[in-house]
Amino acid sequence: MSDDEAGQAGAEAVRAAWGRIDAWLREWAPGSYARLAPPAEPGATAAAEAALRLRFPAELRASLGCHDGAGGEGVLPVKPPLSVAGIVRYWTRWMEFTEEEREFGDPEEAGEPSWHPRWIPWAESEGDAQIIDGRDGPGFGRLGMKYHDEEGSFGDDAPSLAAYLTAVADVLERGGSVGGRVPYLAVSGVLWWAEEPAARPAW
Repeated sequence: MSDDEAGQAGAEAVRAAWGRIDAWLREWAPGSYARLAPPAEPGATAAAEAALRLRFPAELRASLGCHDGAGGEGVLPVKPPLSVAGIVRYWTRWMEFTEEEREFGDPEEAGEPSWHPRWIPWAESEGDAQIIDGRDGPGFGRLGMKYHDEEGSFGDDAPSLAAYLTAVADVLERGGSVGGRVPYLAVSGVLWWAEEPAARPAW
């Protein structure tokens, strides 16, 4: 499978996963569904790519085409998705923080740096973000974490945005956990996630 074909397959998987998540939230957690923004304008996504001077992975473009971020915690188990504008703000802030540190590191030799200009923030709260690796190579498109006071990190729990969102959809529909977090449903119709075990699950 070529890179373009793989990107298209990943984008289709993202759209399918969001469709399943949306359907579950509409039925069982309308308060959380209301936090999801409508699709991003294509022009806004293109402008963000120009601002970051890189092309977003197809999976990220597909996700923004479903929802331009979410307001508040609880929709997803790790962090709430950023809007296109939020992606640009977070990326710009970290580029300013590292203004005087243009040695971004070589992950093959010295581990991950504290920031890299080809990391794309996708979801964030309290300064900690899920990031997508935009560097060329076998790690392109993988999902990782950037804590505000630590280096970036990439594990095996969610190798891509498509895999992460698909796992969320699977858990909402069938039960289980995502990265050790279980979904719970408040009587107000709002979804939240907690480390397992915590309370009675939503199903």
